[in-house]
Amino acid sequence: MSATRLRPGLWGLAVAACLLAAGLVALGTWQLQRRAWKHDLVARMDARLQAAAVPATGCPCEPYTRVFAAGAFAHDRETLVQAVTEAGPGFWVLTPLVGEGGAILINRGFVPRERRDPATRAAGQVAGPVRVTGLLRLTEPGGAFLRSNDPAGGRWYSRDVAGIAASRGLSGAAPYFVDADATPNPGGLPVGGLTVVAFPDNHLVYALTWFTLAAMVLGALAYTLRDALRSRNDRSA
Repeated sequence: MSATRLRPGLWGLAVAACLLAAGLVALGTWQLQRRAWKHDLVARMDARLQAAAVPATGCPCEPYTRVFAAGAFAHDRETLVQAVTEAGPGFWVLTPLVGEGGAILINRGFVPRERRDPATRAAGQVAGPVRVTGLLRLTEPGGAFLRSNDPAGGRWYSRDVAGIAASRGLSGAAPYFVDADATPNPGGLPVGGLTVVAFPDNHLVYALTWFTLAAMVLGALAYTLRDALRSRNDRSA
C-alpha cells in the first residue's frame, strides 16, 4: 500500500483516537468535580451531625439534622420494619411520639427477631413523658428491592411514614421520622444510635482510571504513527 493511500486512514485513526482521549479526559475531569462536590457534602453533613439539636416539631430541616422531641410513646401503635444491621437481622421499632405539636414517628432502634414481641422487652416500653434526641430522616415509601410494603399483613420493608401513619390511624403525623440516638432504653432494647451515615468516595480512583486510559490511547496512537512512518521510510529507501 502506498503512502498516499495510507495517509487518509492514519488521519482518520488520529482524529478518532484524539476524540476518544478527549472524552476520557472529560470523564476524569468530571470525576474530580464530583470529588469536590462530595467533600463539600461530607463537610456540611459533619457540621449538621455535630450541631446542637433543634426542635423536631415543624422543623423544615435537612435530612440528618439533629433534633429533639418531647411527648409520650403510643406503644399500642408500634410498627416493626424489617432491618439488617451490624447487630444482625431483625426489626426497627417505630413508635409514635405524641406531643403538643402532634405525632412524630420515632425509630427507637433495633430489636432481634426473637424479641419482636413487645412482651419480651416490656422494660423498654417506657410510659409517661419522654424526650428523644436523634436524626431527622426522610420517609422511605414503597418498600425494599423486590418487596413492597404490605400494610394489611403488617409486613413493612421500609420506613414509609405516610403508609405507617395511615395504617395506625395517625392523622396529622409529621412527614418524616426520627432515628433515636444511642441513649440506652430500659432493659437494653430497642438499641438506638445505629444510623449509618457514609458516603463512598472513589472519585479520585475513577479520575485516575480515565486519565490513564486517555494516556494509553494517545500512547497507542503515537506508536502506530511512528510505526507507519518508519515503514514508509523503509519503502522509500
